[in-house]
Amino acid sequence: MSAVAVVCYAGLALAAVLALVRLCLGPTVPDRIVALDNLLYVVVIGIVVAAATTGDGFFLGVLLAVSLLAFVGTATVARFVERRGGR
Repeated sequence: MSAVAVVCYAGLALAAVLALVRLCLGPTVPDRIVALDNLLYVVVIGIVVAAATTGDGFFLGVLLAVSLLAFVGTATVARFVERRGGR
C-alpha cells in the first residue's frame, strides 16, 4: 500500500471518530443526522480510496449503492425532523 493511501485512510479514520463523537454527543436530532450523514460519506470516500488503490471495478457498484443509501436516508430523516419541529 502506498504512503498516500495510508495517509488517506488515517484521515478518514480521524474523520470517522470525530463523526462518531458528534453522533453520540450531539445535543439535538439534526446534529446527529448531520453526523450520521458525515459518517456515511466517510465510508463512501473510503470505498473510493480502496477502488483507487486496488484498481478493481467491483467497488464502483458498491460505491453507487452506498451513495444512494446515504442520500435517501438523509432526505428521509430530514423530512421527518422537519415535520416533527427539529427537536
